[in-house]
Order: sequence, then C-alpha cells, then structure tokens
Amino acid sequence: MQYLVDFLENKEVQTCQIYEHLKCSSDELNFLKMMTKEYVIGNVDIVVSDILIKLFGDKNYAHLQHLSVVKELIEQGWIVQNSFLNSKIVDVSNLELLNSSVTLSSAFLKLLEEGTLEVVLPDVTPYADHLEYLKDQFYRIELYQKFTQTKHGATESSPSLGRLKNKLELLESRISERLKVTQNDIIVESIFKEHELNPKEQLIFLALLKEEYAGEFESLRDMNTLISLISMDDYEKIKNRSLLEEGSKLIENMIIDYDEMLSTFGGVTRSFFISEEILQKIMHPNKEKKSKKIKLDMLIGEQELFELIDPKTNLDDVILHPKTKEVLDNLLKQIDKSVVKLLREWGIKERRSGIDAKVILYGPPGTGKTMTALSLAKSMKKRVLSFDCSKILSKYVGESEKNVRNIFDTYKELCKKTKSEPLLLLNEADQFLSARSTDSGASADKMHNQMQNIFLEQIERFDGLLIATTNLLETIDPAFSRRFDYKIAFEKPDFAQRVLLWKKLLPDNAPYEEGFDVEKLATFSLTGGQIRVVLKNTALRVAIKKEPLFTYEDFKLSIDRETKGAFGDTKSVGFMS
Repeated sequence: MQYLVDFLENKEVQTCQIYEHLKCSSDELNFLKMMTKEYVIGNVDIVVSDILIKLFGDKNYAHLQHLSVVKELIEQGWIVQNSFLNSKIVDVSNLELLNSSVTLSSAFLKLLEEGTLEVVLPDVTPYADHLEYLKDQFYRIELYQKFTQTKHGATESSPSLGRLKNKLELLESRISERLKVTQNDIIVESIFKEHELNPKEQLIFLALLKEEYAGEFESLRDMNTLISLISMDDYEKIKNRSLLEEGSKLIENMIIDYDEMLSTFGGVTRSFFISEEILQKIMHPNKEKKSKKIKLDMLIGEQELFELIDPKTNLDDVILHPKTKEVLDNLLKQIDKSVVKLLREWGIKERRSGIDAKVILYGPPGTGKTMTALSLAKSMKKRVLSFDCSKILSKYVGESEKNVRNIFDTYKELCKKTKSEPLLLLNEADQFLSARSTDSGASADKMHNQMQNIFLEQIERFDGLLIATTNLLETIDPAFSRRFDYKIAFEKPDFAQRVLLWKKLLPDNAPYEEGFDVEKLATFSLTGGQIRVVLKNTALRVAIKKEPLFTYEDFKLSIDRETKGAFGDTKSVGFMS
C-alpha cells in the first residue's frame, strides 16, 4: 500500500507518482485526499456537503462555491455518484450534487493500489487454441460493454472514456499481434475471412458468441444492445441497423439468426443468436459438418402436400370482434421475453422461444378464419404451410391413415431441413374434428375412426403453432377439443363491422355516383368473404360500361345474386350491363 500512503502523506506534487496520473487542480486533490482518508477508516459513501464544509467551511456559504470540484472529479472518473448512473453528468446541476453521496471509483482505487492505470501485457505469444483466443475476444467485448455504459454518464472528452479507449486499443493491438504469430487455424478467424466480415460485423458475432458460452439469457442478444455496442453516436446507430436487417451479410449468409419477441410496448423485437451450423463448427471443430440450411422455397416444390404462403396482411389489417382480437393478442404474448423466461425457469417451456399452441378457428364460411390465420403468421414474421384437408380421403384402404401421418412427418422434415418453424394451417378440417362413430360397425366408419385416432395422436405430439379451421364446432369430438389450447369463434359481422369492411375494401380511386352511401350497403347481412365477391363482380360489371361509375343499384344486383345463390345458374359468360 506504498502508493496509498504516499498519496495521503506527500504534499509535494512533483514527488508523488499518483499525482501525475490524476491531472487535478489543488482543490480537486484535496477533495480526493479527504475522501481517501474517510475510505481508509471505513466510510465508503460520503455526503458531498460534509466534505466541502470540512475543506472550505460554510461561512458565507463558501462550500457552495466549490461544487464544480465534485462535478469535475465525477467527469474525470475518479469518484462515482450512483444516483446519476443513467444520466450524463453534464446534465446534472451542481445543487443536485450537494446532498448526494459519492464514493471512490474502482479506477482510482486501482491507481492507489498499483500506482498506475497502464495495462501491462505479457510478451507476444501465439494462441495455443481457439479457447485462448476467445478469452481475449470476450474480454474485448466486456470492455466495449463498459465503454457503452460509460458513454451514458460522461462527455466524449471524459478521462474515464479515454482510459477505456486506451485499454481497448492495447487489447486489440495485442490480439492482432498474437494472431500474426499463431500457426494453427483459429476457427472464428476462418469464419471472418470466409464471409469477409467487416470489424463491426465481427464484433456483433463475437458478442453473440460470448452469450452462447456464458449461457446468459437475452443479455446481449437484443438488436438495440448490439447496435449500441458498435456505435459511437445516434447517427451511427441508425446507420448500423442495416447490419442486422434482412439482406445483411450476417443474416443472408445464415451466420446468425433471430427469434421474434414481443416487447414491453407491444411491438415485435428480434433476439439474435449464432446459427446452429456455425455454432457447432466453433464449439466442436473436429465433428463432421452438418448439412447447410436449405431455404423453404427450394423444398416446397419437391412435395405435393403443402402450399407455401407468404402472408400479406397482419392482424391490424383484419376487422375482428373485440373479444376475438383480445384472445389473439394473448396468444401473441407467448413470445414476450419475460413470459418466455418465466416459462423456461418453471420448466413449462423447454424451447428458447416461439409459440407452442394448437388453435381452432370456427364459424360460417367467409367470416375471415383463413385470413386471420395468415395475418397472425404475418404478425409473428412466420411463413405458412397450408394443407387442404379435403385431400386426405382415399378410396384405398389404409391410405387415409397413411396420409394423416404424412402431413405431420413432412412438416417436421421441412422444419428440420430449413431450420425454420412455419405455421401449419389445416383448412376445412371438419372431417378430422367431427365426433367419432361409436355404434356403427361399417368398415367406412371404422376407417374414419382410425384416421381420426391417428390425427389425435399427431396433434398431441405436435410442437409449434398449428391452426385448424372448421365451419361446425358443435360436432367436434370432445377428445379433440381438449387437445386445442384456443377455440376462437368467428361470427358474421354486425352492422358496424360491415361498414368498416365496406370502407376498407372499396377502392379509393374509383368513381361513385353522387350521394353514394356505404352504410346502405352495410344493411345487407353479408360476411367479409361475400363482400369481397360482391365487390369483385360489381367492379367487373362497372368496368365494361361506356361510362364506368359505381352505383348502389350495381351493388344491389350483385348482392341479390350472391344471397340467392344465383351465380352459376346461367351458362352465359361475362356480365350484362
């Protein structure tokens, strides 16, 4: 403790080694000495006014004239005021400091103990293995984290920022020198070269890799946290967002991937992680390479079961009953960070993220069941594998049961090969869900029951998000009802909802007759699907007129034909004017 004693007892600035590092005024040095004396006798947190009064007295409020001393020492990083950790000290007034408590910073305590803040590095030696290399890189990420945190409480010229920057430069230079003399391959550096990652992309990668090794939950995975790590100011933050967006090298080359998470404010944020293939290559470099991730589009053409859909609308685009919207919003909360964390801690959820739910959407045709399922997928940034359940029946004995298994086996295979989890949509699933026959001994009934039993078994074992649509819920087998987490009713829209549907669907740039009244159209009890059909057929009728103009009578004619089931009754082609 030679440097500590020397600092407390030596009155000559020129002869005290610590003074040259401090670069303080005499008042600032006296303040630090007083705090150090208090620290030595066990007083860690000290009220600013107490020290100022001891040093300068309170006659004529003399101590108030020296509050700038405290602010300067905080700015230099020699003392810490905990109440303002999340604010820049330049934004804190002097009077706010007067009755606050301060303590000596860790940097100053290190200086008292070692006499210097310079980083002493050992001789340059090659890296023995990639773990030794990662140790240096992970320490580098820690310094970047400290640098980011310190920026919130200091100006750009702050000595504490300067010291951190100096440490970083020394460490980065050290890593570079050791790599030059390292003969064996460092797998992480090979990945950097293979994909030509720039320094900021490398930092993002290393930060995520540090998370994987540390096993921490969501500490450095958030987009804003990663962007702050590599950005010096707000302008750079905006510019650097492109490094983590679609089309960026890190994502396009499948080096990193992300999960969608529901933020506290209801938006969807991304939680990033190293892709499984890259991670395995780093953690188990001697293992055989895993197959490269394949795009879902490449595989969908090789099978005939599913249609791949990229949803165009999200839940905000769908007009829903308020209670239905509430249920769907609760379903979305399964991707909330805090919810996922709690479920994992309780052992309820094993997977890191994603929604595990089986949902039935039921109601009359045209009420928006399929559109809602697709919009839910869009809100979660998911693609959709859609299956038409009417295709499942086969005239060959045993084929229907085989086809049921094939639905789920093919889905799992596509997920595994593409390392993705699209929503599985089973449209018109009435025959799967209807009550099983108990009295009939007919072979057809037995085969139908067998098919349903297999379907029931597959639903029970399904992981991910599955949505089945059906027109009739009253005939559903109770065994199926228990297997679904959500059963959501879709009813015909009421008058107010029909008004909204008409307003949403009617083209803004079309010509309408004078006094055209949307509410008049809404008096007809149509579903959303029927409104779309009426609009399409009315538009075709109007488009062939010499003077195209939408009138109530045009819509009325289409509505009458729709509600009376007249479409298709005549063999004539086209529409009459």
